[in-house]
Amino acid sequence: MYNNQKIQINMKKIIITALFLLSISFTTSELSAQVPPPPPGGHGEGGNQPAGGGTPIGGGLGILLALGAAYGGKKLYTAFKQREELDA
Repeated sequence: MYNNQKIQINMKKIIITALFLLSISFTTSELSAQVPPPPPGGHGEGGNQPAGGGTPIGGGLGILLALGAAYGGKKLYTAFKQREELDA
C-alpha cells in the first residue's frame, strides 16, 4: 500500500510540473507575438544615410577599449610579477 501512495504523490508532482511548464510556455509565446514598432522617419529614402541608421557607438566603444586595455595591463603585470618570483 505504501508504494501505491508514493507513486500517486510522484504522479501528482509530475502533472503539476507539466501544467506549470505548459502555462509558462503559453504566456511567453503571447508576449513575443507583439507588433514591432514603426520605422523611424526617413526610412527607405535614398541619399547619404549612415550605415547602421546613425546609431551612436562612440561612447560605448571607448569604454570597451579602456576596459580591454586595463584588463590586458593587469594580465601583463601579474605575468611579470610571477616571472620575477620564479627568477628570484
